[in-house]
Order: sequence, then C-alpha cells, then structure tokens
Amino acid sequence: MTTRTRTTSPAPTGHALTPSRTAATAARVLRQLHHDPRTIALLLIVPVAMITLHRYVFDGAPDTFDAIGASLLGIFPLITMFLVTSIATLRERTSGTLERLLALPLGKGDLIAGYALAFGAIAVVQSALATAVSVWLLGLDVMGSPWLLLLVALLDALLGTALGLFVSAFAASEFQAVQFMPAVIFPQLLLCGLFIARDQMHPVLEAISNVLPMSYAVDGMNQVLHHPDLTGDFLRDIAVVAGSALLVLCLGAITLRRRTA
Repeated sequence: MTTRTRTTSPAPTGHALTPSRTAATAARVLRQLHHDPRTIALLLIVPVAMITLHRYVFDGAPDTFDAIGASLLGIFPLITMFLVTSIATLRERTSGTLERLLALPLGKGDLIAGYALAFGAIAVVQSALATAVSVWLLGLDVMGSPWLLLLVALLDALLGTALGLFVSAFAASEFQAVQFMPAVIFPQLLLCGLFIARDQMHPVLEAISNVLPMSYAVDGMNQVLHHPDLTGDFLRDIAVVAGSALLVLCLGAITLRRRTA
C-alpha cells in the first residue's frame, strides 16, 4: 500500500510576471475605481479643470498659455496619478488586502504590473481628454502633431503611477503618502524648466535637473510645441521618461511590503 503525499505549490515570492494574474489584478483595481466616483473625478476632471483655469488666467496674454500649456499638459496628469496611486496602494496594505493577495499564487511583479496596467488604462483616458480639451477647445497652438502631445502626456501619467507605487512602500498612512509630494514632485516641478530655462539656473541645480524625469517630460512637450517633425531630442526625452517609469516600477516591485509595520 502506497501513501500519496499531497504537495501544494507555494505562493510565488519573486517578481516574474504571469499575464493572467496580472490581468486579474488590473481588473480588480478597475472594478474598485468604478465604485469610487470621487477618485475618477480626481483623475479625469481635475487635470482638465486646472489646465482650463490656467488658460483663462492668461486670457489677456494667449501667447503665455501657448508657451506653458504643453508643459502643464504633462505635469498635471503626473501629479494626479502620483497622488491617487500612492494612496490607493497604501490603502490596500493598511487594510490587509495586500497581505491576503500575496498569500495567493500572486507574485509582487504581478501585483505591481496589474496596478500599472489598471492605472495605465485610466491614464490613456485622462491624457486623451486633457489633450483634446487643450488643443481643440482651449486653442493650444502647437507646431507638432497633437498625437505626440498625447504620447508624452500618457508617458508622464505612467511615470506618476510608477512613482506613486514606489513611494507607497515607505509610507505608514495616507497622510504620509501625501507628504511625499513635496519631497518627490515639488523639486522636479521647480527644476523642470517650467518657470525658467534650465540652462539659466545655478550650475548645481541645472545638473540636478538633468537627472530628473520631469525635466525630460517638459522638454518633450516643448519639442512638440516648437517643431513640426520628430526630432532627436524628442526621441531622447520620451525614452528617458519611459525608461524612468519602467525603472521605478521595478523598484516598486522590489520594495513592496505585505503590510504596514
């Protein structure tokens, strides 16, 4: 008589991706967002409202809006995606949901990729809406293709998602997650070239700005604003933003914790 030993596969602890598990995670996050109209409003309406506000702040000087409107089109989606993603991920951890999910056959890579996929889908809608309103309703004058504006806005939103997932690992509460904004977003906002050209800054600040991804996001928008065709600088800018988002997502998978200590 033989005795069969039943074995169970341990939950994955690595960062390898399983498409079905990643898709299931993304679908769960989207279902949660569907039942949270305030978050949807923050993601979709607030960037458009802020860009519209800036348009009419400079109502008497439309050239000013043309000069900074493209940059704002990349900055506002990044900020809103950072806020929502960091708070949503932290809420999953503090409520114990993340710990239960990671007890299942679900790796950290699946979880991070699922969140990125879900918020990336929202980012597509957000970026398309903000770009359409800016160009066709607010009259943003660009020499390049609006589709290139949309591409940069989408990459910026994905970068904000990646940064939000990453910093959520270091916060113990939603208030602390919001506190990361001055540390992570504000320095990039000041040094990205929105207020003054980066080559006119102090050399130390210019050197710092050269390694911040938001600087390349703003540069990419300005390339579309001033050039009718693709430029080498534009391709460099979108490569840096996309590469930064991917790098931060990988760091997020490595630093992801099951629960808040």
